Amino acid sequence: MTLGYQSDVGTLKRLLIKHVKDAFVSDNAIAKQWQQLGYLGRPDLAGALEEYDRFVALLERFDIQIDYLPEDEDVSLDSLYTRDASIACSKGMILCNMGKAARQTEPAAQEAVFRALDVPVCGAITGEGRIEGGDVAWIDERTLAVGRGYRTNDEGIRQLRDLLGDCIDELIVVPLPHWRGPGDVFHLMSILSPIDYDLALAYSPLMPVPFREVLLFRGIELVEVPDSEFESMGCNVLAVGPRRCIMHGGNPKTRTRLERAGAEVFDCVAREMCIKGGGGPTCLTRPILREVRG
Repeated sequence: MTLGYQSDVGTLKRLLIKHVKDAFVSDNAIAKQWQQLGYLGRPDLAGALEEYDRFVALLERFDIQIDYLPEDEDVSLDSLYTRDASIACSKGMILCNMGKAARQTEPAAQEAVFRALDVPVCGAITGEGRIEGGDVAWIDERTLAVGRGYRTNDEGIRQLRDLLGDCIDELIVVPLPHWRGPGDVFHLMSILSPIDYDLALAYSPLMPVPFREVLLFRGIELVEVPDSEFESMGCNVLAVGPRRCIMHGGNPKTRTRLERAGAEVFDCVAREMCIKGGGGPTCLTRPILREVRG
């Protein structure tokens, strides 16, 4: 194994997160923003702080280098969900251009931190292009899947393909469903979470048939999330290594299915910071460095 960027399942070595105290900041900030951002309910700050501290303690068990985004008055509560504002490839970080208007300032905030940490930034999606990191998943080290939906458009995908260049052999465009419309939080990773090189968690009722067939053809076993656990973030699972993952607690059927497939599962109960804002353990993290197959 070597270290690299182009994996969603290799052993996680370094990531960027934003503590909820620096994203939610205060009860006043929450009160001003939660409805306009489309949250399902007003987050309780004290509860969210307790949840996040437990989340960080869990991450620290895996010997991961953790870097933090600072408090920034130019971004919103949504900056908690750090995956969405950037994409990692072997050339470095690609800055996104957010499909959600209220999140437009987040990529610049991440860029400043990447440069301060000497993490290379190799380009950005600009102009009419739109793309969010939650729509992007590495199927293997040379194959990238990108969801085409309300948060990611054709021009964003075109620019991403150009920026990746010879980093990839194939970019798979996955048409996403309307589901609950433009205002909903729906990404490719709402229905797909890679767990190992040959294992992924999937919610097949909303997955396009051709993409599902591609995954199966590549020898990737799909663990199916039941209907009853889709809304509770059953499909939003962070792989910290091959068949080692963190999932939102309260999804016992999905957990059992993952364990039957040989995965080691760690629960993270986070109603205030995950369920109300529509972002689970994957959304809370921007992986920077993982072990990849040589």
